Amino acid sequence: MRVKKRAVWFLTLLSLAAVISVYYLMNPAQPFNGLKIFSDRTLTNTAVDDIAKLTGNDKTPVTARSDLFEEMRMELLNERSQLKKTLTLKAASEKYTAEEKNEAFNDIDVIVKKESNEAMLEMLIKTLGYSDAFVKAEDDRIRVTVQSAELSKSKADEIVYTVKKEIPTAGEIVVDFKSESF
Repeated sequence: MRVKKRAVWFLTLLSLAAVISVYYLMNPAQPFNGLKIFSDRTLTNTAVDDIAKLTGNDKTPVTARSDLFEEMRMELLNERSQLKKTLTLKAASEKYTAEEKNEAFNDIDVIVKKESNEAMLEMLIKTLGYSDAFVKAEDDRIRVTVQSAELSKSKADEIVYTVKKEIPTAGEIVVDFKSESF
């Protein structure tokens, strides 16, 4: 009797292993690529349109990019890349204590979170109908620069409201307008 139970268990496990093997051979697991989420095509085709639909905003975002805004983005990217490189070298160095290395990792994490918040805010602000936007978070201050033909207090208030809604802990919010003809 005991041999039959073992045989049944063995055959059950063997058949289960065979079924699982066939399943994975027919449907191989795809490695997760987190950067694919932030590809230009994905952001252009889905995220902006979805946000506009969710917020009930009927304004169509304009996707024209200006050289000034690209230059500001590149300067900020270079500055932060250098800072992250320095912090990474500090974390990998044997000269520093565990606390200092941990602080370097935390600083890198803060920079990455800041960059993702800025990108999200730029996307949200573009859904308000601006052709381009640049967001820079500095300590407790957020500077928003938008490309627009006109400067109005109501538009600035709308941007401040959008930023405060997404980041309630934001301190001072400064809104700058750049002319579309610069």
